[in-house]
Amino acid sequence: MTVYYQFGSKIGLLEALSDDLAARGEMERLPEAFQQPDPLDALMLLIALFARFWASDQLVTRRLRGLATVDPDFEHVIRGRDERRRTGLLVIVGRLSERHGAPAPEDVERVVDILHTLTSFETFDTLAGAGRNPEDVVPQIQQLARAALEMEVGG
Repeated sequence: MTVYYQFGSKIGLLEALSDDLAARGEMERLPEAFQQPDPLDALMLLIALFARFWASDQLVTRRLRGLATVDPDFEHVIRGRDERRRTGLLVIVGRLSERHGAPAPEDVERVVDILHTLTSFETFDTLAGAGRNPEDVVPQIQQLARAALEMEVGG
């Protein structure tokens, strides 16, 4: 009962835990990415910030995301957080499209899908494994993101 009194519900507790993880992972720096004048710089910074966030408590994040596969409340919280990342990517890719004419408007959603996958915890966790840090993984993810953008620009 103490947990429910403090947080109101299991979802309230999960949101508070997610907020704590975000604070420890320096997600308050995320607005810096959106303030970058060049949208490609914005994307590269967003990738770096999410890698640092995922690495800040990789084991807890892995377990929370695992629980989301079997618990609807966990899934609700994780899916909501993932959708925020997707919305941010949509803004950045929209800026790329406006500035460079690519990706074409009809390709924006597909590019966002690719970038959403590349910036996911699961991608970071796979590339980082147990022994690599964000400084090792970020350049790889950034290179893959640039390649995805080139594929869309080139056709």
